[in-house]
Amino acid sequence: MLIVGAGYTGLSAARETAAAGAATLVLEAGGMGAGCSGRNGGQVAYSIKPSFMALKSRYGASRAYSICQEGREAVAYLRSLATEQGIDCDWRERGCFFGAHTARHFAAMARDAQDQPRGLEQKITVVSRADQRQEIASDFYHGGCVYHEDAAVDPVRLLLALLRRAEEGGVTVLDHCPVESIQAYGGGFEIKTPQGKLQARKVLIATNGYSGPVSPWHRRRVIPIGSYQIATEALGIERVRALIPNGRNVVDSRRVVVYYRPSPDGERIIFGGRAALAEKDPLSCVPRLHGMLCEIFPQLQGVRIAHAWVGWVAYTFDSLPHLGQHKGIYYCMGYCGQGVPLAPYFGRRIGQQMVGLEEGRTALDDLPFPSRPYYFGAPWFLAPSVFAYRTLDAVGI
Repeated sequence: MLIVGAGYTGLSAARETAAAGAATLVLEAGGMGAGCSGRNGGQVAYSIKPSFMALKSRYGASRAYSICQEGREAVAYLRSLATEQGIDCDWRERGCFFGAHTARHFAAMARDAQDQPRGLEQKITVVSRADQRQEIASDFYHGGCVYHEDAAVDPVRLLLALLRRAEEGGVTVLDHCPVESIQAYGGGFEIKTPQGKLQARKVLIATNGYSGPVSPWHRRRVIPIGSYQIATEALGIERVRALIPNGRNVVDSRRVVVYYRPSPDGERIIFGGRAALAEKDPLSCVPRLHGMLCEIFPQLQGVRIAHAWVGWVAYTFDSLPHLGQHKGIYYCMGYCGQGVPLAPYFGRRIGQQMVGLEEGRTALDDLPFPSRPYYFGAPWFLAPSVFAYRTLDAVGI
């Protein structure tokens, strides 16, 4: 077995194929952790983007329920890895405050919290604007909701734990070894790398937001989007606790979302979001991200930024993750910014599918994986879309 990409997906899949007795090699183009599995916000939440009602209108109630249930099981699986199976990822289950950008957003949030689909309920507390300083030292939001089952991890520690787990299971992982081509060969595939050629019976593309010309069919179906993040200088545990008293993750209801939380050591604020209309070097986005942070916390105006980074997430045209086969090559990708819980879970499932295990089946199997005419992997439409969304956010629509 050959797996292209040593992130959460690839390492989780590799462990399953190796456990079934298949010799498994994982190739990573860069260094370990250089992709988004090592450069994400570390937030863990129910992660299927379309609502149950939206999925119901597409696929019917039964399949919609099953798809939503996959999102719940993804969180449960990561929780199990962290709390029962000894994965060292700094698991912190402190919940998330979901801030309402407008009063209308708050009314919709409160209504949705009281009217959850039966069997898919989450533990949610509605927080009025009058009470929101119990959650965040800011008047920026119009109230919000606390999602009590949300959690956070240290992204790199999670990645390294999955790496150790895979290698202990017999997987070979090589970094700095990009795949240059994949061609059908006999009953399997021939793979070309800078270090030579090799053959594999089965291949998995697990490149998500880093899918490139080696797999053009997949590249046409995912939209790489930069998730830009900054970390403040050390503020001290007490100051950070005063800003976010319960140590929760924070996100908000804007279309161009931001997300932030205390750092694992409690000394800093880690803040992320969409900071540019088009993709840029993360350092050039520091002033905008700092401005966005200070818009929420004016008391941080004079605080310096110590670190900045970017990781590429992969959105899809139907806002769903996808896994399956195309022309005999397996794939698993398109987590739409929610890869922390989804990638280990669906990586495990696609690995099980590769070795013919029935438990690898999911409610997302066999769904069409859409693209768009004239899209070949460079999202020319991204800048005008982000500009439009920012405009709508700015006027409160």
